[in-house]
Amino acid sequence: PPQIPNFPLSQVSLNAWFWSTVFHTRDTALTEKLDYFCASAVVLHSVYLCCVRTLGLQRPALISIFRAFLLLFLAGHISYLSLVRFDYGYNLVANAAAGMLTVAWWLRWCLRQGRRLPHVWKCAAAVLLLQALALLELLDFPPLLWVLDAHALWHIGTIPLNVLFY
Repeated sequence: PPQIPNFPLSQVSLNAWFWSTVFHTRDTALTEKLDYFCASAVVLHSVYLCCVRTLGLQRPALISIFRAFLLLFLAGHISYLSLVRFDYGYNLVANAAAGMLTVAWWLRWCLRQGRRLPHVWKCAAAVLLLQALALLELLDFPPLLWVLDAHALWHIGTIPLNVLFY
C-alpha cells in the first residue's frame, strides 16, 4: 500500500510543550502566540492521526485531502489570531470543537472494534479520561498550595493517559 507522509505526534507535541514551557516562564505576546498556535497544531494533528489510524492506508487520497483541509484550517486559524484579532474565545471554541471531533471519532471506532479487539477499552478509557481532564482547562480554580492550579493539574494528568493510550 502507498505510504502517507506522517509527522510523528511526539515531535508536534514536544514542540508544543517547549513553547508552553517558554510561555509559562517568559510571558510575552510572542511566546503566548507560539504556545497557543502549537497547542492548536497538536489538537489538529491528533484529528489527523485519528483519521489515519482508523481509516488505515486503504484510502490514501481521502487521508491526503483531509490532511490538506486540516493544514488550511490551521493556517487560517493562525492567520486570524495573528492578523485580525487574538480572540481567546474563538481559539477555545475552535480547539474544543476539534477535540470533540477526535473524541467522537475514536469512540465510534472503539464501539465498532470492541468485539474484535479486546484491548480497545484502553483506547476508550484514555479518550474519555482525557476529555474529563480537559474540564480542568475550562473550570479554572486558584492554585492548591499556591502551586498546582487547574492548568498544571491538566498537564500532569495527561502524562499517564498517553501511556494508557499507547
